[in-house]
Amino acid sequence: MPTRFRSFTILLALGAGLCGCGTVNEKLSAGMGDYIPQWAGGLPADAPPRPGTPQYDAYMKERERKRLMPAAEREKEEQAQKGATGSTSGGAVH
Repeated sequence: MPTRFRSFTILLALGAGLCGCGTVNEKLSAGMGDYIPQWAGGLPADAPPRPGTPQYDAYMKERERKRLMPAAEREKEEQAQKGATGSTSGGAVH
């Protein structure tokens, strides 16, 4: 009987240990994606900020502002932003 109890105790301890590892890995993986470069499978450059951060709140306010804007004004603003961030090579193509 003591051998059976000892085996059960060891099995229970291993099971509890593995469950703890799963919880830790879940929490680590949620934050580690922010630090992995895009070329290695991390978040793309245009990914929205994480919920619960001040950047996320600002992102959602800007998104709501654009949603309420008339389509014609929205298109003008998008073209102005593309022009400001577009290529500024200035050189002629030969």
